[in-house]
Amino acid sequence: MTFPTFSGFDVTTFLRDYWQQKPLLIRNPWTSWANPLEPDELAGLACEPEVESRLVIGAQGSWAVEHGPLAEARFARLGQEPSTLLVQAVDHHVPEVAALIAPFRFIPDWRIDDVMVSYATDGGGVGPHFDQYDVFLIQGSGSRRWRVGQHCGPESPLLPHDELRLLANFEATDEWLLEPGDILYVPPRIAHDGVAVGDGCMTYSVGFRAPSRSELITHFVDDLVAEMQDDDRYVDPGISTQNNPGEISGDALARLHHMVTEKLADRQSFARWFGGYSTTPKYPEVDWTPEDPFCVEEVSLKLVNGVALTRNPASRFSFIQSGHGVELFVDGQCFPCSGGDEVFARLLCAQNRLAVVPELACSETVQLLIMHLLNMGCIAFEWDE
Repeated sequence: MTFPTFSGFDVTTFLRDYWQQKPLLIRNPWTSWANPLEPDELAGLACEPEVESRLVIGAQGSWAVEHGPLAEARFARLGQEPSTLLVQAVDHHVPEVAALIAPFRFIPDWRIDDVMVSYATDGGGVGPHFDQYDVFLIQGSGSRRWRVGQHCGPESPLLPHDELRLLANFEATDEWLLEPGDILYVPPRIAHDGVAVGDGCMTYSVGFRAPSRSELITHFVDDLVAEMQDDDRYVDPGISTQNNPGEISGDALARLHHMVTEKLADRQSFARWFGGYSTTPKYPEVDWTPEDPFCVEEVSLKLVNGVALTRNPASRFSFIQSGHGVELFVDGQCFPCSGGDEVFARLLCAQNRLAVVPELACSETVQLLIMHLLNMGCIAFEWDE
C-alpha cells in the first residue's frame, strides 16, 4: 500500500504556533489526493454489529439520532431531510483509511485515537459543538462549510438533547469552504460546526486521545489496588501519648499519607501500567486472532523466505525505555525486550510494514515474539492478508 504524504507542510511551525492553541486551515497539502472510501462501503460498515455508527437526521436544532447497526434498507428511506452518517474507527477495517494516519505521526502514536468517517447529504451536519481532543478534519469528497468559534469549557451552556452535546450559543469567528484534500485542524474545546454543501460530502476525522486527570488516577489506582495485599496495614510503633485522644495527629497523618503516596509516586509502576493502558484496543471485544495459530517453525520459514509483516490497524503499539532494553506494549500486553528483541520492537513501533532483516529473522527470541503477536492478531504476514 502507498501511504499518502504531505508536500510543503511545515510541521515545526504547526507544532509551535497552532497545536492545542488555535485552528488552522491547510489547503490540500497532499502530494496527490484520492478519496479512499466509497459512500456505499461506509454504509456497509454501518450495518455491521461490531462497528460503532450513528445516523443523524435533520439540522438547525431538530436533530434526531439513530445508533447502529443500521439495516441496509434504512438508507433507502432517508427522505429529503439532511442526514449525516458517522462511523467510528473505520481505519480498523479499511487499510486505505488507516493510511491517512501516517502523515500525522509527528504526534506520538499513543495520542492517536482513530479515524471517524462521515457522509452527509446537502445541509447535513451534527450542529455546533466542541470536543475535548484535537482533530484533523480531512475533506474526502464533496464540500463542507466549516465555522469555528469561541473557546468552550464546563460552563458553556448546552441545548437539551439526549444524544448530542450541542452548544446553546455559537459565536463564529472564522468560516471556510473545504474542498477534497483540504484539512481543518481544530484544537480541544474550540467550538466548530460543519455543514455539507451539496450531496456526496465525506469527511475523515483523525482524532486524538487526551486522558483526563480523573481517568488516569482512577485506572492507575484500580491497577495498584488489584496487586495489594490486605495485610499491608498502618503501623505506628513508638506512638506517643496525646493530650486529646480525639485528635488525628500530624505524625499519624504523615504515616497515612506516605502509605498512599509511596505507591502513587512509583514512576516505574506507573510507566508499566500506562504502557498497557494506553495500548488497550479501542474495541477489545473484537476478535482478530487467526483461525489457525502459528507455530515457531512456520514463523521461521516465512521470515527466512523474506515475507514482510504488517500491523493490524486496530492494534496499538508503543515502547518504553527500561534499563538496558525496552518494554514493548501491544494491545495492553507487555513484552520485555533486549538485544535483537529490542531492535525488532523499535522497528515494529516505527513502521506499519516491516521486512525483517536476516540477522533478526534468525533470532529464536524474535521468532517467538513474532509468533505471540501473530497469534494475538496484532500483526500478520503480508502474503496471508
